[in-house]
Amino acid sequence: MQLGMVGLGRMGANMTKRLEAAGHDVKTFDPNVDSTAGSLEELAQQLDPPRSVWMMIPAAIVDTVVSELAPHLENGDTIIDGGNSYYVDDLRRSAEVAEHGIHFVDCGTSGGVWGLERGFCLMVGGDDEAVERLEPVLQALAPGIEGVERTPGRKGDPAPEEQGWLHCGPSGAGHFVKMVHNGIEYGIMQSYAEGLNVLKHANVGLVEQTADAETAPIRDPDHYRYELDIAAVTELWRRGSVVASWLLDLTAQALHESPQLEDYAGRVSDSGEGRWTVQAAVEEGVPVPVLSASLFDRFSSRGEAEFGNRVLSAMRKAFGGHLEKSG
Repeated sequence: MQLGMVGLGRMGANMTKRLEAAGHDVKTFDPNVDSTAGSLEELAQQLDPPRSVWMMIPAAIVDTVVSELAPHLENGDTIIDGGNSYYVDDLRRSAEVAEHGIHFVDCGTSGGVWGLERGFCLMVGGDDEAVERLEPVLQALAPGIEGVERTPGRKGDPAPEEQGWLHCGPSGAGHFVKMVHNGIEYGIMQSYAEGLNVLKHANVGLVEQTADAETAPIRDPDHYRYELDIAAVTELWRRGSVVASWLLDLTAQALHESPQLEDYAGRVSDSGEGRWTVQAAVEEGVPVPVLSASLFDRFSSRGEAEFGNRVLSAMRKAFGGHLEKSG
């Protein structure tokens, strides 16, 4: 199948390579790297109708690219947004390009830099006609059935979701599912981080404790005299544990390379999906204490809690005369 790819960053470039390895004809455009086309107009000219153009670009520039690309497309063509756009924007964009007979497909894409070899998990939203036309591309990008044992009870030909892609529903459904997927990802990552931090500080009983009114004493320091090898623990948990996962695999690799993680400052970004998941939960009236806490912790990691902490310190001093401890 022929496909246009806009954006050849870490994801787009690997997706292009995977598609080409599967025999698909991919035309490309990215102003920052070598491409088959020098402009969106030229990219459209390189494609035979009905055209399919896949965007792997930051959510912030999707509207700009769509507005520049759409005039060069025709009735029956399809634009695919494979980035992490807000699903509400998909609803608007789909309606806007539909006025010109153009299909709009939203595709939440998971797999990161490992997707070239492992394949990409694809969560797709859009009308049936457009998605059905894209099936050869979706199947080539997805991991396939080989990497995971089949769920007990499933029989017959493997369904798309068993192959690693799913038509989740109409416009916005793909990015809605990917949004929640990333919200869950925040929570899983936070759980590992907090648990490993507890293990790392299991030696607190071996450290001389400050004895003053400002420091809560450890009641039983003898209970916390373990010098644990955190890298070894994560390696252990990869084998036979119920908390084993790909994220744990990556954590074990990072700790093996740098047991103290000296190269990391602990500043954790959020690209929007966690916020949108919490917002959706609020509007749905659904409790998500773990997901919301993991999001707020990312804010704290970037220093956004600093002023609030100063307020707390000021109040303690004001009502109790507690002097702020340094270090």
